[in-house]
Amino acid sequence: MAVSANKLELLQIADAVAREKSIDRSIVIAAMEDAIAKAARARYGSETDVHAEIDAKKGELRLSRHMLVVDVVENSSNQISLADAQRANPGARVGDTIADTLPPLEYGRIAAQSAKQVIVQKVREAERDRQYQEFKDRIGDIVNGVVKRVEYGSVIVDLGRGEAIVRRDEMLPREVFRNGDRVRAYIFDVRRETRGPQIFLSRTHPQFMAKLFAQEVPEIYDGIVEIKAVARDPGSRAKIGVISRDSSVDPVGACVGMRGSRVQAVVNELQGEKIDIIPWSPDIATFVVNALAPAEVAKVVIDEERERIEVVVPDTNNQLSLAIGRRGQNVRLASQLTGWDIDILTEQEESERRQADFENSTRVFMEALNVDEVVGQLLASEGFTSVEELALVDVRELAGIEGFDEETANELQSRAREYLERIEGELEERRKELGVEDAMKEVPGITSKMLVKLGENDVKTVEDLAGCATDDLVGWTERKEGSEPVKHAGFLDGIDVSRDDAETLIMQARVKAGWITEADLAKQQTAEAEASEEQTA
Repeated sequence: MAVSANKLELLQIADAVAREKSIDRSIVIAAMEDAIAKAARARYGSETDVHAEIDAKKGELRLSRHMLVVDVVENSSNQISLADAQRANPGARVGDTIADTLPPLEYGRIAAQSAKQVIVQKVREAERDRQYQEFKDRIGDIVNGVVKRVEYGSVIVDLGRGEAIVRRDEMLPREVFRNGDRVRAYIFDVRRETRGPQIFLSRTHPQFMAKLFAQEVPEIYDGIVEIKAVARDPGSRAKIGVISRDSSVDPVGACVGMRGSRVQAVVNELQGEKIDIIPWSPDIATFVVNALAPAEVAKVVIDEERERIEVVVPDTNNQLSLAIGRRGQNVRLASQLTGWDIDILTEQEESERRQADFENSTRVFMEALNVDEVVGQLLASEGFTSVEELALVDVRELAGIEGFDEETANELQSRAREYLERIEGELEERRKELGVEDAMKEVPGITSKMLVKLGENDVKTVEDLAGCATDDLVGWTERKEGSEPVKHAGFLDGIDVSRDDAETLIMQARVKAGWITEADLAKQQTAEAEASEEQTA
């Protein structure tokens, strides 16, 4: 039985498929052309270069065989000699392609089935590409869909023009969906995969809450109020930092709404998740104090290099428990919101720690300088924390301490230098034992203590140091949503080295190893400085 379609039918089929699959009509026609060409090759031979063209307006089908013009014909299916080609076209040259029109074909059942498979495959690929292109630009949007099925705890959602998945870990705790339920979720990833585009949705993502507020609060949508940071313990509690660009608009009040109507709408969508709305501040100390509400804060100590902040709370009214929260939830969310590690102490604990530091400094001075307890306490009370400080300070500053004179100051500095020289000698011996090469000492900024620490971590040559990353030297903090930050130690842990210092050390090692030049380093530093200025501006 022969299968055929007239001109009008071809275009009607193309239009119907394009509408149904929401893809371009030209893609469907191109798929038909490929399918017809494949079916024709089954008739004329698989090596024959057959092309099909469908007129997009009239529906007329033209079949042609393309032949390559060559000097010597090796394959008559797709090659033609120069002499034969010039009979048909006198201007033909070697390397040209000659199109030879073929008569229309009647397709048998097998050829028609094969053509159908090609069209289905091409249309499916086009549909998948259309879905990917449509949804990849919607990452960060909230979408509404209907639950299609539940598989192994994950929910497959029908979005109308595609399917998406909400994995079990992206749903709120104790949240159960059934077929036909409506779902609102946040698109956080779209991936192109062999089985088609995979659209991943989340109801636990911090930005899901931010987008919900943007839908409920006109001031956020209009850009008057901005959400600067969000931290969530999904299904339990969340903190959101907001700021107003208009001094007449209260950002917290705008988000709460009349009698709490706006925030309550978000809470209901998130299954009763409690939300703390906090005024954001560029001053990190103020922001941390706000973030730890409802706890009261007595004092804040900031360590900018390590992005660590120490918060002291009053001993009264159970303020420590309030600041930490149940199972550490309050301080954990405040840490996620601010991006800083937060340590919380009571006033008593801080006092005890200060006393312990004072006693430790006193003991260090007594042992290193061979002085009695009174002298050690005097030095510690003046703010000296190390023997290095004592050795480098102006002798007049030492002599100005009550009870000291110039002779005492000179003697203390002399003993401090002798102690440091002895320690330096011990470190040098240890470096040699570890096999750290002498060239490492020539890297600008490196100290004997660093050399020993690096040697203990198998960094023994300039090349070894040049191949390190900043995290290798100073460690890093791993922050996971819903859990305490985990601190990973670096090779130089215990030595006061900032991230910038560690990066400079590595770059100097790369210069010394010949990996980069001083000019390259200068260019990089200039670019970083310019980027920093732009960011500040």
